[in-house]
Amino acid sequence: MTGSALLPLLDKFHAARIVVVGDVMLDRFVYGTVERISPEAPIPVMNVEKSVDMPGGAANVARNIATLGARVTLVGVVGDDSTATAFRALLPACPTIEPRLIVDRLRPTSLKTRYVADGQQIMRADNESRSSVSMEIQRLILHELDRSLVDADVVVLSDYAKGALCENVAHSAIDRCRKARKTIVVDPKSDDFSKYRGATVITPNRGELQQASKRVIESQSDLAEAGLTFVDQGICDVLVVTRGKDGMSVLGKDGLVQHLPTTARQVFDVSGAGDTVVAAIGLGLAVGGEIMEACALANVAAGIVVGKRGTAGVSTGEIAATLKPWDRRANPLKILTLESAIELARSWREEGKQIAFANGCFDLLHPGHISLLDQARDSADRLIVGLNADLSVRRLKGPDRPVQGEIARATVLAAVKAVDAVVIFAEDTPIRLIEALEPDVLVKGSDYTLDTVVGADFVLQRGGRVLLADVLTGHSTTNTVKKVANS
Repeated sequence: MTGSALLPLLDKFHAARIVVVGDVMLDRFVYGTVERISPEAPIPVMNVEKSVDMPGGAANVARNIATLGARVTLVGVVGDDSTATAFRALLPACPTIEPRLIVDRLRPTSLKTRYVADGQQIMRADNESRSSVSMEIQRLILHELDRSLVDADVVVLSDYAKGALCENVAHSAIDRCRKARKTIVVDPKSDDFSKYRGATVITPNRGELQQASKRVIESQSDLAEAGLTFVDQGICDVLVVTRGKDGMSVLGKDGLVQHLPTTARQVFDVSGAGDTVVAAIGLGLAVGGEIMEACALANVAAGIVVGKRGTAGVSTGEIAATLKPWDRRANPLKILTLESAIELARSWREEGKQIAFANGCFDLLHPGHISLLDQARDSADRLIVGLNADLSVRRLKGPDRPVQGEIARATVLAAVKAVDAVVIFAEDTPIRLIEALEPDVLVKGSDYTLDTVVGADFVLQRGGRVLLADVLTGHSTTNTVKKVANS
């Protein structure tokens, strides 16, 4: 299947609603350098420079779904401790995650602390409980699942073997989902896949499949034979096996065996790649994709995320740019990753061309937008537009925006003659793009002042200029949305 055929699915991601149930945790990355060995023992002494917290486990699955533009309900268990406080503090950054966290005062919030020295992980310390949660906590988990099922398109069970998805919860959750006719995607950690009987899709990695099947897997045929056993036993409809640098394999009923090669160019860090796969498969199925379409999207997403460091996420814009890479002669889409835009800007400068940069949400493109884009293009030889991702728009404008998903907005922008390239960004401001692209002209509307334009100081210091474009009055996306809502 072609990349173009998958783009309509990406365009629907923002309308999907996913429920994630499982083991939430806090991923803590401690960064520093090692310059000597301890005199007390033959171990490195790490000079700590900074610490970064990220949502982990089932929460990282939810974060991946949110980053891809969809709404997600997260059901999990935390303790009554400082780790839970730190974990909760991270969630407002993803406003499309609705947390339904159950407090268990008898167990700690799972914490994984990774120590990274000079780019290399040298140790990991875990603080957690692996025992099954109590019957009362199980009841509360299932109660929250029941509350969430009505609006759900897909339910993801993210099992990290920390006790939230014990056998009773897994069986009961799958039973309730099946009765509600919901698609169920399971990321397994148990070596007994019968725990997940009735799932639609199970997504083990190669090692987990080997452990569950009790077989040595050395080839694709070994993998297919081991995986199809679980399909034949009726444990799931489809088994999607992630194979690291080798891509993934899709095994299903009626002899379905498809091996998808990796799309990764470089592999820096596989942390959280499985979570990205689960998120993308769940979303692909939620918006009506066939299993191979969902897996193709997930394979591309995984190839992008392993090229980043830490438990990183991936945006639909990055996936779109990978599915349909920019080609001046053949591809008018013009949606680029930042890396591709940097290379394109470099080539334009080598040709002696000046570059303008404008940014915004561009939710419902109107004459005011077109006027600004035309003025921006007239100010330079080429125009790059930074487009706020769905997640960023919701932080800035509220949970009911955007009206259109980021791929739809980017596609419309790319069709505008004045626009030469579109880069989707997930942050609240475009400063990272401005500093990376180094535009000659930075463009905002005249309803801004010079001191309120993000990146103005940077552009001016480099000898560039800031253009405050004339605003075409009487046009506003917010007012249009209100008018439609009140009609």
